[in-house]
Amino acid sequence: MASRLQLPADDSVLLNVTHSNLKSFASEVRFSLESTVEAVKDKLWKKTGTAVDSMRLELYDDTGVKVSDLSDNTRPFGFYSPLDGYRIHIIDLDPSSVTSGGWLEDTSLVEKYKISDEAYDKLDGTYRKFKEKLGPRSGSAQGSKTDEDHMENICANFKVGDRCQVEPGEKRGVVKFVGRAEALGAGFWVGIQYDEPLGKHDGLVKGTRFFECPPLHGAMVRPDKVKVGDYPERDPFEEEEEI
Repeated sequence: MASRLQLPADDSVLLNVTHSNLKSFASEVRFSLESTVEAVKDKLWKKTGTAVDSMRLELYDDTGVKVSDLSDNTRPFGFYSPLDGYRIHIIDLDPSSVTSGGWLEDTSLVEKYKISDEAYDKLDGTYRKFKEKLGPRSGSAQGSKTDEDHMENICANFKVGDRCQVEPGEKRGVVKFVGRAEALGAGFWVGIQYDEPLGKHDGLVKGTRFFECPPLHGAMVRPDKVKVGDYPERDPFEEEEEI
């Protein structure tokens, strides 16, 4: 009988990931079987925000049956014999974690800063004062048309599902939306699901659902910030192995 520590020829697996505090979070992540459990936790921290020291991992098979607790940080992940389609469930043990309380998924739970109109009028350097200095502005019908079609030509070769890279920062992800977004301003916008939690939302912006993605993975950006092409997801384990 082969030893349990013997790794298959393919040294990586594609697993589903769920989270105890993020009910709508669901993602597919590829893991190296040669990585330690601690390295797996580090990769998940970058995707969910749960600290490595506050993370408990459970492994489930593709039928939903629990296979094991990943309790030993020093063991190689392959020791637990995960297969493609299995699921890792993250349990966040920190009651003060950034993921606790549900506010990452429901922004209505976040306390908003409010100021009265009277107090706002007394402030200098506000956008309202700036607009008052500009005075009334009139635009031609042609000008309005130009605003509505702003950057449409750049979007000509964009389509949902394209891999992309967003500047600044060389952030990689997938195109999830292309089109007008009146709530954000005239012209065309591109919705991005980043590979890592580098965004600001889950595709819901100013009350409008443009697309769906895990919390803090979504962004709406102007087309001139986006390049589509062969931009595979970066693997932090590969980067660490470079000499």
